[in-house]
Formats: sequence, C-alpha cells, structure tokens
Amino acid sequence: MSEPPRFDRGHTDDLMSFLAASPTPYHAVANTAGRLEKAGFRQVAETDAWDGTAGGKYVLRGGAIVAWYVPEGAEAHTPFRIVGAHTDSPNLRVKPRPDSGAHGWRQVAVEIYGGPLLNSWLDRDLGLAGRLSLRDGTTRLVDVDRPLLRVPQLAIHLDRAVNSDGLKLDKQRHMQPVWGLGEDVRDGDLIAFLEETAGLDEGSVTGWDLMVHPVEPPAYLGRDRELVAAPRMDNLLSVHAGTAALAAAAGRGPELPYIPVLAAFDHEENGSQSDTGADGPLLGSVLERSVFARGGSLEDRARALAGTVCLSSDTGHAVHPNYAERHDPTHHPRVDGGPILKVNVNNRYATDGSGRAVFAAACEKAGVPFQTFVSNNAMPCGTTIGPITAARHGIRTVDIGVAILSMHSARELCGAKDPFLLANALTAFLEG
Repeated sequence: MSEPPRFDRGHTDDLMSFLAASPTPYHAVANTAGRLEKAGFRQVAETDAWDGTAGGKYVLRGGAIVAWYVPEGAEAHTPFRIVGAHTDSPNLRVKPRPDSGAHGWRQVAVEIYGGPLLNSWLDRDLGLAGRLSLRDGTTRLVDVDRPLLRVPQLAIHLDRAVNSDGLKLDKQRHMQPVWGLGEDVRDGDLIAFLEETAGLDEGSVTGWDLMVHPVEPPAYLGRDRELVAAPRMDNLLSVHAGTAALAAAAGRGPELPYIPVLAAFDHEENGSQSDTGADGPLLGSVLERSVFARGGSLEDRARALAGTVCLSSDTGHAVHPNYAERHDPTHHPRVDGGPILKVNVNNRYATDGSGRAVFAAACEKAGVPFQTFVSNNAMPCGTTIGPITAARHGIRTVDIGVAILSMHSARELCGAKDPFLLANALTAFLEG
C-alpha cells in the first residue's frame, strides 16, 4: 500500500533555488553539504580515523560528496541503499592561460567540457564561477553571477547559408567568449579581476578551476506553468532529489533496515575516470571504512555489498514532439509521467529484470508512476555511472531518472511534477 507523498510542488520551487545557487560542481556539493548539515549530518575528514557511531555523516572531495546515515544498532554487515548521481554538466571551462583577444576585443580562452550543444551557448549572457586555489593551500569558491561574457554568433549577412546548410561551429575558433574591449591583453587580468571580486589579496591565487554558466535564472514555463526551464538539470536535478530523500530517510532513524547513501560524483560527462568520478575509489573507500568503523571484517564488507542496491539517477530523453522518429516507436517517455527506468541490453545502462522489480516496488510504495526508456535501435545509446558502479563494486545497480528535453543544452526543460515524483520514489527506495 502506498504512503502519502513526502514532497510536492514546493520541492520543485526548492530545486530551482538549488540550481541557481550551484553554477559549478564545487558549489553544488557545498550546497548539498549545507542542506545535510541542517538535517543533522556532520562532515568527516578522510584523513581522520572514523568511528562507528550512529547518525549522518558525509565526505567532501573536490566536486564530489558521499553522505550516509547509520541507524542506531546497525550491524557491520547491514547492506546499503545508494542513490548515485553526478554534479558536473557540459559547459565551457577556462584554460590555464585565460587572457586572450584580437581586433580590439578582450576574450577569455575556454576549453569544451563534455558534450554540450554548442549553439545553445551563443548570444547568451554568461557568468563565471568555480574554485580558486590559494598560495596558503586553501580554496575559495567564486561566483560572478552577472552578465560578464558572451559568445557572439556571426551575423546572417556574413553567413547567408546558415539556415539552409546548418550552423557549423569550430570548437577552437568560434567558442571563445568576449568580456570587454582593449588592444593590450595582459596575462593575469582575469585572475586579478576574480581576486578583487572575491576580496582576496593580489597574487594570492595560484590555481583555478573555472567555468562559464548562463545567468538567466530557472523559470516556470507554459500557460499553466507546468514546465521548468533551467540550466544543469543534467544532473543536479538528481543530486537535489537524492539529498532530500536521504534527509527524509534519516528521519526514520532506527527503523531503517538499510544504510541509506547519497553518492554524487564529478566528471561523469567525460568518462568518470578521476579521484572524484564514479570510476574512482571514493565510494568503495567510504563503504568499506563505514563497515570497518562499526567493527566489521572483510567478510562483513562482502556480505554488506552483496545485499546492496544502487539507483543510478540521471536525466533521460522525453519524446520530442518535433523529432519523434528519433525515439523507439513503442517507448515514448513523457514529461510529468513519472521517473523513467532506463534499459539497454548492451549494458550501457545497468538495469536488469531484478533491478526493475526493486524500482517498481519503491515507486509502488511511494504512489509514484514510472515509465520505461529504451533507445531506438538505429541510434547510439548514451551511458551513465550505473554500469561503472555495478562493475567496479559488484553492486546491483538500476538506471533511472527524469525525462527532459534539450539535454546538454545550456538550458534544459522538464515537467514541473517530475522532480518531486523522483524525490518520493528515491525516499521510498532508501527507506526500504
């Protein structure tokens, strides 16, 4: 029998605030940590010895966060229930020597991160945000959340065939944003500007991880405001839902039969192979140390992982009204139809029949409908952290998500109900 839903339209309002406040993975994990702190979680350092006490804990590493809640009386071999997601989105990232320009324009040299829809970044007001590494070994987040940069498109008068032959963009020559005027381009100008913006001493920044973001805020769209247009829904929508679900599950305390976990990784968009990516050691280390901190052995670790299930939550493709032929003819996920179960027999998604049953049970408990996504056989299928998590840790993994349009655009589109439907399903899954 389904329980009353935990989340409603207010969850979507809160998602929009979270997206606006999280222009980079570093901001996303800081905001996630702040929300978990309010729910009673505390940060633990990887360099410290961990204890096995009950309660909520989390680890931060760069643009990744792993958080878990240990119920009172949990045994060392208690299985985990994991919500996996990622914090990064395709975008434009600042190069090591950022100051450039030509013909009286001052520009910022950028590199293409992941697989963005490049045309969606043209003629858009852009800010700049990220992480500054300081001479004293500390880091500082920075966010210039105002129109600072712009990638100007070539006028149609100088490219008369653009509408008939299609827009062709060279990643090196055509995607460098402008941010001012001047013939004298000096190395260090951009970083000096950011030092001043962040209230830092001149010359204190010795390293940076900076990226461009659209400054237009998330908004409800449509006659009845039934849609949400926003940046970075792939995949901060899942990070936000997983955070809410973990906090809600922690409220159940000793009633939990599992240890609920949120694992939000960086670098999914370029293969997950980093110390903060899903193909790195972070999740395995946290799960193992949690077992050992509760007095467990390698046998207890093996027993815990054998009973563990992970929901890899990422956005998926809703059927596009203008390109329906690109979708499988019998699988047309719709926005606001509930979360989607992603299936691919070649293991680009990790879902199998037993995983489907786990997800179906969670949705039934939460009173949430769900849909199934499978790719058109003639189209290549994307992938997620799901297969990586399953293969690296030997964990049964199920790929799910919310159906959206304009994936990898600078501004994506989803249904206003789907975010809280996902959060309710994730909560039911974590609570078992």
